Amino acid sequence: MSQIKNKIANPAPLGLAGFALTTFVLSFYNAGIFPAESKAIVFPLALFYGGLAQFMAGMWEFKTGNTFGATAFTSYGAWWMFFALLEYSLTLGWIELGSHGATAIGLVLAAWAFFTFYLWIATFKINKATWLIFLTLWVTFALLALGELVSPQFGIAGGYLGLVCASIAWYTSAAEVINEVSGEAVLPIGNIVTSNQESAVGEETVNAS
Repeated sequence: MSQIKNKIANPAPLGLAGFALTTFVLSFYNAGIFPAESKAIVFPLALFYGGLAQFMAGMWEFKTGNTFGATAFTSYGAWWMFFALLEYSLTLGWIELGSHGATAIGLVLAAWAFFTFYLWIATFKINKATWLIFLTLWVTFALLALGELVSPQFGIAGGYLGLVCASIAWYTSAAEVINEVSGEAVLPIGNIVTSNQESAVGEETVNAS
């Protein structure tokens, strides 16, 4: 009896959606559009959707053999859980960062900017939509870091750019879901044609002629 292989669904749309929605909501507060006193609404969202759901998407990416997706989704899922725990702890008075709290947070944000920057380098070989997500994301982290270390105006700019980043991630998530269900590229994401793919196309053209 032949063994039936279990098909693994593409976890990327889930990871992108969790990242996009949580980033979108938080960015309204970072940009100063929504008042800070209602910012606590972001914490459970960051813990469960941006955090847990995205972390699980990263685990499933390991199963598919996607090193980039596994590294990115697991890391950003952990980031959101860290963010939620930090904000809960500060709000409830469980921890104190002292007089150098802004510097400490700025250092963490700068480190994430660096991490995101080298992931962005890898996206040159993936597709244009993912390239844009990580371009806007590493700059967003850098601006938020400068907002803590230099001037709050940088943080506000980072909030607005975060809205752009989240919108691109949402589009990419939607494209992957709709395109897979439709069986065709309804929403383009700018797939990059590799040299191997070009050779395969050339061979098909020669054989057809």
